[in-house]
Amino acid sequence: MNPLILIVEDETALVTLLRYNLEKEGFRIAEARDGEEALLVAREQKPDLVLLDWMLPLLSGIEVCRQMRRMPETKGVPIIMLTARGEEGDKLRGLDSGADDYITKPFSPSELIARIRAVLRRARPATEGETLRYEDLVMDLASYRVRRKGRDVHLGPTEFRLLRHLLENQGRVFSREQLLDIVWGQDVYVEPRTVDVHIRRLRKALNGTADTDLIRTVRSAGYALDRAQ
Repeated sequence: MNPLILIVEDETALVTLLRYNLEKEGFRIAEARDGEEALLVAREQKPDLVLLDWMLPLLSGIEVCRQMRRMPETKGVPIIMLTARGEEGDKLRGLDSGADDYITKPFSPSELIARIRAVLRRARPATEGETLRYEDLVMDLASYRVRRKGRDVHLGPTEFRLLRHLLENQGRVFSREQLLDIVWGQDVYVEPRTVDVHIRRLRKALNGTADTDLIRTVRSAGYALDRAQ
């Protein structure tokens, strides 16, 4: 079955344009016109990806994104934010709230389609039956679950891919640029500082108050899954 895209946008003309271009590419479409409806539709229809406007009635796109990342039914759904706010601080705020990508209005339909396909490729389920481990950390790729010391660790799709790559290459240091190419893909432009945002979110999710930080920062070099000595 073709992927289902949830469009969360209150501008009728833009919704019509998005629906036309996405359906032409074979995607199925669901719609929501405000933040509260977006959360309801996301829970009920379980879309494969959400196109989320920043400025929405009732709940902002930022708050919708945060709540989706907290809900078990939607925590792993990729989110692309659409917004007229193009400043770097706004982009980082959007990513910090849990978005996987960020597109500034106005944008071309072809760029949007390319970004959607790239995010969907990165979010494909992992190989069934495979488990990755490091000390007290366990990643089950079949069930898309991460546990540390027996407790569930809730990750967004980008943090999951980032942790998977680090688990598959334990001890090896990767620069921001290498992580961008491997985790985000070479066909999507993302600023290097984005890696820092997602590493910070990953650390927050993995580390309880008494847990050792398993991600080592190597100054001027990058990051590794390797306890600091």
